[in-house]
Amino acid sequence: MATILTLGRLAGLRVQARISALLTFAGLWALCTLGGMLWLERRLGAALLLALLVLLVHWMSCIVHHLGHGLAAQRTGYPMQSIELWGPLATSRYPADEPQLSALVHRRRAVGGPLASTALAALFGLLAFVMYVWGSAYWWMAAWGLLDNLLSFSLGALLPLGFTDGSTLRMYPRQR
Repeated sequence: MATILTLGRLAGLRVQARISALLTFAGLWALCTLGGMLWLERRLGAALLLALLVLLVHWMSCIVHHLGHGLAAQRTGYPMQSIELWGPLATSRYPADEPQLSALVHRRRAVGGPLASTALAALFGLLAFVMYVWGSAYWWMAAWGLLDNLLSFSLGALLPLGFTDGSTLRMYPRQR
């Protein structure tokens, strides 16, 4: 069984990470640092910091997505237990002894994440626009948050890939 580290609690949910999440973080930090040095022509220190900020935006966005699931689950009366980070993504964990749930409950819990991510994408989009208009050199950081949330956690989450919200929505079609 994979080692799982508990990072703490957030909004009543345990936040845990598999070793793969930590290895992915380290690998992406190195790659993003290299990209910052090569393409943005930053020195090592600045590239390390910018890469760390890019990764923090990604992981914060991932956690907000799953907090959206958690809020939706709480509202259905069948709450989530934890968020488990793995690789570059995460999984919402529910109690193993849950009763048989209706398709409606599964669908409501599934859409909570993409809705939260869409709202966060809109916030990042507004922030990117304001920063660009004000002449900030770092408007692209907010644009990254917009794209990551929109493409990975909103639209991407709705693709039926077997481990995504789109798969849950496809597995539990709307009842009439």
